[in-house]
Amino acid sequence: MPRLSTPRGAGPTPSPSPGPGPALRTAAGAAAWAGHPKGSVAYRRILAGLAFAGVATFAQLYSTQAVLPILAADLEVSAAEAALTISLATVGLAVTVLPWSFLADRIGRVRAMMWGISAATVLGLIVPLASSFPMLLGLRMLEGMALGGIPAIAIAYLNEEVSKAHAALAAGSYVAGTTLGGLAGRLVAGPAGELWGWRAAALAVSILATAAAVLFLVLVPRAQGFAAAAAGGFRGAVRTLAGHGRNPRLLALYVQAFLLMGGFVAVYNYLGFRLSGAPFSLPATAISLIFLAYLSGTASARWAAGLTVRFGRRSVLIAGTALMAGGLALTLTQLLVPILVGLLVFTGGFFAAHSIGSGWTGVIATAGRAQAASLYNLAYYLGSSVLGWAGGLVFQQLGWTALALTVIGLAGATAVMTAVAHPAPAPAGPAPAGRGLPTA
Repeated sequence: MPRLSTPRGAGPTPSPSPGPGPALRTAAGAAAWAGHPKGSVAYRRILAGLAFAGVATFAQLYSTQAVLPILAADLEVSAAEAALTISLATVGLAVTVLPWSFLADRIGRVRAMMWGISAATVLGLIVPLASSFPMLLGLRMLEGMALGGIPAIAIAYLNEEVSKAHAALAAGSYVAGTTLGGLAGRLVAGPAGELWGWRAAALAVSILATAAAVLFLVLVPRAQGFAAAAAGGFRGAVRTLAGHGRNPRLLALYVQAFLLMGGFVAVYNYLGFRLSGAPFSLPATAISLIFLAYLSGTASARWAAGLTVRFGRRSVLIAGTALMAGGLALTLTQLLVPILVGLLVFTGGFFAAHSIGSGWTGVIATAGRAQAASLYNLAYYLGSSVLGWAGGLVFQQLGWTALALTVIGLAGATAVMTAVAHPAPAPAGPAPAGRGLPTA
């Protein structure tokens, strides 16, 4: 396919041309790139492509969550053991996000995401063939390791390719797409699992993820703001990570990611067990419908990004954690309708907070943005793995009320930490209402 040439001395021309390979540019050329403006063809292709990447990633990562009670009964394991199929996948993702980010600095964001998503879809198709529980856990961990090449790199890619004025909105749109991916996987797995078992559910989700991966590869534009980083070796990598680790504002975002994601996954892991037992006794297909609450997250992620223009990231993030706590308090009742309403509010609050936190890392970090985003994802998925599993111990020993109160406590601690680590900006003098920029 012929490629458009740029006249000598002119800036790069935004182009919607697709292709998985990165455009290797000089650092000066990448620095001059202003990013695709909102509404352009390339901007829309980026958001659509990354939305399909989110479907492929998060449908696979949580593919067993909707059928955990069925899997536990079939393999004769406990609720906490069944939840290891989620936890080990997220552990695999967590331990590989940093290596993937350094690889992406060398070969390009799009190529790295292409490699990761392709490997994950192949492994996902093998998962239903697992002949034992340990083999299933091993395959799920490998699948998570392959998926580590998507989340942090996607945020770095957005920050490089989208105009700075719309980076927060683009990040919110990407997070909204990931909610649709997680929802699609669960809605496919629930009915398939009830009809034909958890293996059929895993296969159905893998086929869905394969189709989404192909659409990602077709839609995503070639990179224009990427410049290959010079190899800094192990010491350079340590210096980059240590610099982020010494930044208290980034550290607060990483702890927030760990606590909120851990509590969020724990709620969704074990609410299905609660609803399958007395007094509710819901079937697997009905339980899978609770994941429709993810639609509130799809809306709140974009809504929260828009609110940052008026209220600032700090206020919106704290409000999101408050919504999480309030929604979860409604689930303490024994009535199904308040539980479902509470789940909607809880989910909307979580994704509002997550969309702000994930996008904020690229604003605070002026260098090593892929690594800053990777550390966020490391904390995020370690929280999913550790607290998502440990919540099962609380649930099995003390019941749902104890688990819900624990997660409410995590949300409260996060709100306090956010308020302290990100002080409210001092007033800059009189200004028309609603005309400020997002608080960084």
